[in-house]
Amino acid sequence: MLPIISINQKHPYYPSRLLDLSDAPKEIYCLGNIKALKMPSVAIVGSRKASNQGLKYARTFSQALANQGFCIVSGLAEGIDAAAHLGALESNHPIPTIAVCGTSLDKCYPNKNRALFQQINQMGLLISEYPVGTATKPFFFPQRNRLIAALSLGTLVVEAAIKSGSLITAKCANELGREVFAIPNSISRPSSAGCHHLIKDGAKLTEKPSDIVDEMRFFLKTWSYK
Repeated sequence: MLPIISINQKHPYYPSRLLDLSDAPKEIYCLGNIKALKMPSVAIVGSRKASNQGLKYARTFSQALANQGFCIVSGLAEGIDAAAHLGALESNHPIPTIAVCGTSLDKCYPNKNRALFQQINQMGLLISEYPVGTATKPFFFPQRNRLIAALSLGTLVVEAAIKSGSLITAKCANELGREVFAIPNSISRPSSAGCHHLIKDGAKLTEKPSDIVDEMRFFLKTWSYK
């Protein structure tokens, strides 16, 4: 495992996008390749109890967007998050994914994602705002959603119920002036209701990865990879 390093706001790799937050962390802790923090990125989030179709969408969209040059940001949770990380890792992107953890980096939650945690450590980047040894609190998980939104140029919600952490992420993204995308699905499925709510509220209805690429292509042309 690579060593955990700390990056404060004066560090050249501290993401300037985080400074858009009124409560930007003074320091973040990183495990993996910090060059990911300089790359154009898109968040992919959604339900922990996702449908098979939702998991397929998350993985397919993630791989396609990473192949186009976007680093995929998500939260290492079960369901859509894990599928998004896996799709990115299957791409040809050199540093394909960032996992924003709701625990300090000496822990992996959920434990069932430990193999994914280790794979991201080797091929991407894990970050946390909590120093090693911090006791995990329940509010850490919704709190990290603002970091997912702030790190990303846009956020895609794949599947989400009305009361969902993914809608918190989308709300944060919207408040930060970031693009919000949502995939529609069956009106009879509760896990579609959050996406339909976002679309009614102005999120971009998204049917294929190119819908996102077309909106975000400018950043691929102008962002520095150094």
